[in-house]
Order: sequence, then C-alpha cells, then structure tokens
Amino acid sequence: MSAQHKIGSGFGHDSTADDVLAGIDLTGKLAIVTGGYSGLGLETSKALAGAGAHVVVPARRPDAAREVLAGIAEVDELDLGDLDSVRSFADRFLASGRSIDIVIDNAAIMACPETRVGPGWEAQFATNHLGHFALVNRLWPAIAADGGARVVSVSSSAHRRSDIRWDDLEFRLGYDKWEAYGQAKTANVLFAVQLDALGKDSGVRAFALHPGGILTPLQRHLPREEMVGYGWIDEDGNPTGAGFKSPEQGAATQVWAATSPQLAELGGVFCEDCEVAEVSEDGPTGVRPYAIDPAAAQRLWTVSARLTGVDAFGLG
Repeated sequence: MSAQHKIGSGFGHDSTADDVLAGIDLTGKLAIVTGGYSGLGLETSKALAGAGAHVVVPARRPDAAREVLAGIAEVDELDLGDLDSVRSFADRFLASGRSIDIVIDNAAIMACPETRVGPGWEAQFATNHLGHFALVNRLWPAIAADGGARVVSVSSSAHRRSDIRWDDLEFRLGYDKWEAYGQAKTANVLFAVQLDALGKDSGVRAFALHPGGILTPLQRHLPREEMVGYGWIDEDGNPTGAGFKSPEQGAATQVWAATSPQLAELGGVFCEDCEVAEVSEDGPTGVRPYAIDPAAAQRLWTVSARLTGVDAFGLG
C-alpha cells in the first residue's frame, strides 16, 4: 500500500516555518540549505537556526549570502551548475569531519531563457536536479554517518507540466521554458523517491514537496507583462494575492519535511501544505503518478549517475 496519503498533520496552507518548529529543539543538529540566503531559502535558514540548528548555506554568491546571513548561518561557495564547484564544496565539507542531519535542496532557477551549462546540459535540469544529485551523493558519507538524517528535495506543482522527457532530456528538439522547469521539478520528486529507497537502511529518509505559490527572486527571469497575464501582479508590480503564501508560509513545508516527528516512519513521499499529498491524475493539487513511480526513479538515478559521474551507491 502506498504511503502517499494525508496523515492529518494539523498544519496547512497558512502554517509558517516557525509554527511547524514549535516545540522542536534542533540544538546540535547540522543542516545544509542550498540557496539559503534569499526567498524561501532565507526563511528556512532563519527558522532552522532559530530552533538551534547550525546551518550551512552553500551559495553561488557567497559575499551576498554572508551579508544576509551574518550571525545566522555559515556560508561557503557552491555553483550547482558547475560539477567542479559541487565537488570542491563537498570536499571542503567532508574534510571538516562533521556529520549532516538535514539537507534541503532548495536552490533553483525557473523558466529561464534557453541556457546551456557544463557539457551542454539544459540549465534547469542541470542546476535544479543534476547539481543536487551530485551534491547529495558526494556528501553521502556525512549524511549517513549518524543515521536519522533527512534529505528534502524542493519540487513544485510545476512537476505537473512535464514528465521526464527520456528521449530528449536536454530539449535539443525545441526549448520550452515551462516544460523544462516542469521536467526538472519532476526529477526532484523522483530523486527523493529513489534516494529514500537506497538510504532508508542507513537511517536516511528523503522527501519532496511543493512549497506553494510565493513571489520570490525565483521569478527573476519572468517579464512583468507575463506575470500580469498570469494574474500574479497588477500593472504596477504589486502582488494581487491570488492564493500566494508569504515567504514564511512558503518555507513551512520544507521545514516540516526536514524536522517533523510525524514523518518518522515515512519517506519517499511528496508533501504540500505541511501534509503528505494525495496522488492526483489531473487535479490542481497532489502529485502526479509518474513523479513517484519507482521504476522511473531508478531509471533517472542511473541516467543522472552516468551524466554526473557520481554515485554513492555504485548503481549507475
């Protein structure tokens, strides 16, 4: 029987990161939050640090991150679109001899113009998925060191826009920025499914999630007229409401997935609104079946290991 069903968490759309952390003491825990210096990542870093965790933020713009996170988190350099940068960060961290209790793969790019990175990879798939895949695999010795760790893959409702395009992962046959984002977000879910299957015997559980609609710097690539057309903002650039969450509410589900004792016996599930989501074939909420398919998750892992040359489990 699938674990992909609501559990009655008691939290919901309006819950904040601080709400879900009430009564949880993270003293002595170490959390890594990619992109943890702006938008949802910043609120996540602040909430985890406020609960006592030592937060490490690997950042593409480390100077900007240090300015924002002074007194809140440790900052290091990492560009997820550059596998050499991923390796360098992981090597530096592993050399510190510390174990990891929480990894939140939060950093992302969205709906950008066609961009190629590395050996010509489509940038959204490369940054949002392959970079995090390589990062977690390289950090695996520290993640599995003490057992009880959680890895949280921040996906999106946009996973409903596209399954994995197995015959054209890199959009060589024509680029669509939203389909590319959707594929990357589906990859984020499948990554959590397979990582959980591989890691649970070591005490490591993985989760994926949709944080909700939030206006953050993630929208940096979208023209104002496009966001007006979607009804997200008015002609003056002001948010229209439109069901959006605040950043504090948007960070809640990833913080809940990373820390909640309600999920102690679960893993490999997709969450939204601080709750395990239901499977949905075509509805406006829930997770699509293709995004949690174990065979697809295993296939994507094999492909990702081949592309990145990294696989902590030796399965690629």
